[in-house]
Amino acid sequence: MSEEVTYADIKFHDSSKTENIQEFDQLGIKVYITLKTEVGKLNELQNFKEELQRNISIQLMHNMNNSEKIRNLSITLQEIATKLCHELYRNNQEHKCKPCPKQWIWHEDSCYVLLEGYKAWQKSEKICSSHNASLLKIKNKSVLEFIKSRRLRAYWLGLSPRKDYTPSKLLDETIISSDWFRSNTNDLINGKYCGYIHDLYVYYDECTSLKNAVCEKLANPVKIESTLMKEVPDGGM
Repeated sequence: MSEEVTYADIKFHDSSKTENIQEFDQLGIKVYITLKTEVGKLNELQNFKEELQRNISIQLMHNMNNSEKIRNLSITLQEIATKLCHELYRNNQEHKCKPCPKQWIWHEDSCYVLLEGYKAWQKSEKICSSHNASLLKIKNKSVLEFIKSRRLRAYWLGLSPRKDYTPSKLLDETIISSDWFRSNTNDLINGKYCGYIHDLYVYYDECTSLKNAVCEKLANPVKIESTLMKEVPDGGM
């Protein structure tokens, strides 16, 4: 009788172990399936992320290309407006597209004004400064030919004052000079000599002498809308 009980007990315990193993296997399968599912989702997210990054990169490149095209188009429009304004300026020197103040002369990318009224060199320089300009400095052949065509007489130039008298020379020889004025002179010592233009020559005279002056400053960019848009007649809608 005791052997049967013992066998039954052993059989019972073996049955419990088998059930535990089966439950463990089932749990393992569930864990495996869960992990596999999550790994699949993670891979999908990774693929989505990579695809999103590719799309963003493509969009950024597209935007950069568009920005470059827009920039190039703006430059082209500005060049067209400037050329057109030059043509309009030839017919009407006070056309609204002119990038210089009234009474100023426009040449290439600069504005020039002739100040008639005899003043000392230092006073003339200060007057130019009050207009955010400076006394004329001729530094290239285009400006040289432009100024020669004006046939100016007794106009101060933006040449640095000199201690000693300097003989006159042709205006053509001045553009290669390193003597162009570079800074303000607050206290001009009497006895110095300043350069001025007279016809096709540059002369030097005492800086306290009285002469006219010609100022220059950088022209503003031509406004595209003021050039390309058709003017509305007075009284028009």
